[in-house]
Amino acid sequence: MSTELQIRASRFNVFPADEYNRYVAGHPNATPYHSGAWLQATERAYGHTGWLISVHHNEKLCGVLPLVEVKPPIGAGRLVSLPFCDLGGALADSVEIRQQLISEARTLAKTNRIKALNIREGGAALNAQKDATIEQNEQRIKALPGNTKVRMLCDLPENSEALFKSYKPKLRSQIRKAEKNGLRAELRTEADAVHLFYDVFTQNMRRLGSPVHSLQWFEDLKTAYGDYMLIGLVFQSDKPVGAGIVLLGGKEACIPWASTLEEYNRLAPNMLLYWALLSHVCDLGYTRFDFGRSTLNEGTYRFKKQWGAQPYELIWSEYRSDAQHSTSLDSIGTGVSAASRLRPLIENIWRRLPLSFANWLGPKLRRYITL
Repeated sequence: MSTELQIRASRFNVFPADEYNRYVAGHPNATPYHSGAWLQATERAYGHTGWLISVHHNEKLCGVLPLVEVKPPIGAGRLVSLPFCDLGGALADSVEIRQQLISEARTLAKTNRIKALNIREGGAALNAQKDATIEQNEQRIKALPGNTKVRMLCDLPENSEALFKSYKPKLRSQIRKAEKNGLRAELRTEADAVHLFYDVFTQNMRRLGSPVHSLQWFEDLKTAYGDYMLIGLVFQSDKPVGAGIVLLGGKEACIPWASTLEEYNRLAPNMLLYWALLSHVCDLGYTRFDFGRSTLNEGTYRFKKQWGAQPYELIWSEYRSDAQHSTSLDSIGTGVSAASRLRPLIENIWRRLPLSFANWLGPKLRRYITL
C-alpha cells in the first residue's frame, strides 16, 4: 500500500477546496476548525500562509493535515495546526497515513527553515476510565495538576426540550432569571451582526487585559463560514450586553468566543446567551457542543460543567528540527518563567489603555499569538 501513496505539501489556496472540505465533512474526528474556511480567514485577515499536507491512495484523498505558517517580525516562525483555536491536527484513514502526514510536515518545516511544528489534537474523555465508578473518575480528575487544560464537550439530545429538562433546577432558574430581568436573545447569521459582537468582545478583552483580534478577522471568518457561523446576541433594550460566536461542522458545534459586559453580569446575560446558542444548535440536529478550553476545576470549567460538558484531553505536540517533544497542555506553563511573572503586570497595564488605542494595538500583536 505504501508504494501507492502519494504524499505532498502544497499551498492551501491551490488545493481543490471542494475535495478537502468533502474529506473533512466525512471524517469522524473533524471539528469545525478543520474547515477550509478557517485557513482562508487566517490568510485573508492576517496574511499567514496556509499549507496542506495531503495523502492520496489511487487518486483518492485519504489523509490531510492543515497547517498555518506564522512568522513574527522578530524570532522564529512556526507551523501550527491550527492557530487561534484549541485543536486541528491530522485527519487520516489509518495510523500509518497519519504518521506519514506528520513526517511530511516536519520536512516542510525544515524546507521553510522553521524550527517548530505545533500540532494540537483532542484526546479521550478524562472520566471514561474502564471499570471505574463515577465517584472514582471524579476523584481521579480532581487529583490531576491544577493547571491542566481540558476540552469541554457536551453530547446533545434530540431537541431543546429534552436538553432543558436535563438541566438541574438551579440552572433552569438562572436562564429564566435572565429573561425576567428583561434580557432578550437573538441569533443572527447576517454579516452586520459581526459589529455588534465585536463591540461587546473588545470591551471584555480589555477588561481581561488581553490583546483583541481584529475586526477584519471576524469579518473574514463570517465571509468564509457563511451560514455555518452563528452570532448570538443578548440585549437589554437595544443595547448588546452579551455576544458569542458558534461555528458549525459535521454534527458538532463549537463556541470559540463569548463575552458579556461586566456591569450587566448581575442580570445573567451569559446564561441566556449559552441557552440560546445551545437550544438552537440542538434543534438544528447537531449532536455535540464544544465549549472550548478550560483549566481543570477553575471557574470556566465549573461553568461549562453545569451545562453537561465533560472534560477531554487536549494533546499539543511540538516537533523541532533537532528533536521531538510531545507534551499535553497540562504540563505547559508549570515552570515560573519570566513571561509568566510579567503577565499580571502587562494585563494591568492593558486594562488601563483607552479602548480605541487597545483596539488599534491589539490586533497588531494578536496576529502572532497562536493561542
